[in-house]
Amino acid sequence: MITRLARRRIADLLSRFPAVVLIGPRQAGKTTLALDLVEGMAEDAVYLDLERPADLARLADPERYLAAHEGRLVVLDEVHRTPGLFQVLRGIIDRRRRVGIRAGQFLLLGSASLDLLRQSSESLAGRMAIVELTPLLAEEVVSPDADVEQPDAAQPGSRRPEPAPRAIDRLWIRGGFPDSYLARDDAASIEWRQAFIRTYLERDVPALGPRIPAETLRRFWTMLAHGQGGLLNAARLAAGLGVSGQTVARYLDLMVDLLLVRRLQPWASNAGKRLVRSPKVYVRDSGVVHALLGLPTLDAVLGHPVVGGSWEGFVIENLLAAAPDGAQAWFYRTAAGAEIDLLIEMPAGERWAIEVKHASAPSASRGFRSGCDDVGATRRLVVYPGEASFPLGGGVEAVGLLGAVRLLRGR
Repeated sequence: MITRLARRRIADLLSRFPAVVLIGPRQAGKTTLALDLVEGMAEDAVYLDLERPADLARLADPERYLAAHEGRLVVLDEVHRTPGLFQVLRGIIDRRRRVGIRAGQFLLLGSASLDLLRQSSESLAGRMAIVELTPLLAEEVVSPDADVEQPDAAQPGSRRPEPAPRAIDRLWIRGGFPDSYLARDDAASIEWRQAFIRTYLERDVPALGPRIPAETLRRFWTMLAHGQGGLLNAARLAAGLGVSGQTVARYLDLMVDLLLVRRLQPWASNAGKRLVRSPKVYVRDSGVVHALLGLPTLDAVLGHPVVGGSWEGFVIENLLAAAPDGAQAWFYRTAAGAEIDLLIEMPAGERWAIEVKHASAPSASRGFRSGCDDVGATRRLVVYPGEASFPLGGGVEAVGLLGAVRLLRGR
């Protein structure tokens, strides 16, 4: 059992807000987390999966059904499939407020972010909190509660906890979807991810409305994986797919909305520099990157040109999950060669500049140092696959992934 970091936050928010919206890609563990949460805090909670016709039928008259469960936490899974429900929830929450019922009424789960957030924010403004559940994070798989073990060769039949570096490598290669990470071996893991990709393309995307040929969207997704962490070149993608630039933009919007792709915007506050204006694009789960490219093992990834971009995307996802509420993320690049892979503007005004290197003996590039001076970075980190932390001169520090996560969390 791997304890999710979001569990405590959701429980806290349910104690203060009438509704909590939990978003995340399919198979990231939202349902498992929700059921585990309500089992421990509300024995009489009600769970409805709105993809099941029987559960959906119970909400044919939502006012009457939810009134019958007043005082109980109601969990509504895949709630984005019933957009009209948000107005009903608003009325119920407001009526209950008048009689002193305030917190812990609804936990809403959804797999598509932008549309769900638009629907919920319009109807439940001031009445809800939002939490994103990512696939598994490095700090989750190496925590004492992550009882993922490996055989102990010295004592046949016994098992011991997996060392942190090996757990992080496994997470990077297999990705963070629990069924992929916990698969019995690499072959079973990539088989699961290939089925996951196929299901998304053939069932989930059409169910959300867009009429996009599955094979075209697969090619688009694969092209993004090949260019992991590169600048968006819509014209090149359009030419490769035989579609217009507007169509490419629509495909990208869809993948971002499904929380499968991250679009990292450039920092553009330095008017005195010729700055890159195109966003960088990452397939958010490294295991999906490797499955799209047919790379089932660590050796296969290390021998492929995508290795640097894959590690960079993996690190960025983990660091952004650890960044404090209110932090904003960018990258920085100039025509003169200054470059910062990840620039985090903290709520207090600090600027953390981060360079990601897949090297056992990392160094800070001249472009990174120049970029740090350009933006006035107050913290300068090079994140690499090791565990030790050491200075690199000029105010730059090399840190491992877990070390950088702990710094961002203020530990």
